[in-house]
Amino acid sequence: MPQLNPNPWFFIMLISWLTLSLIIQPKLTSFLSTNPPSNKPQTIPSTSPWTWPWT
Repeated sequence: MPQLNPNPWFFIMLISWLTLSLIIQPKLTSFLSTNPPSNKPQTIPSTSPWTWPWT
């Protein structure tokens, strides 16, 4: 059964992994974030209780 022979598939997996790690990943990580975080002060939400009309 050819699908049980790991020899060609292991080589394909290894080449794919090296391509991803050495070529594609540095290109992807070189992009800058298009929306950098801002230094706005954090607003605390109002936590007043809700008054239910039937209680």
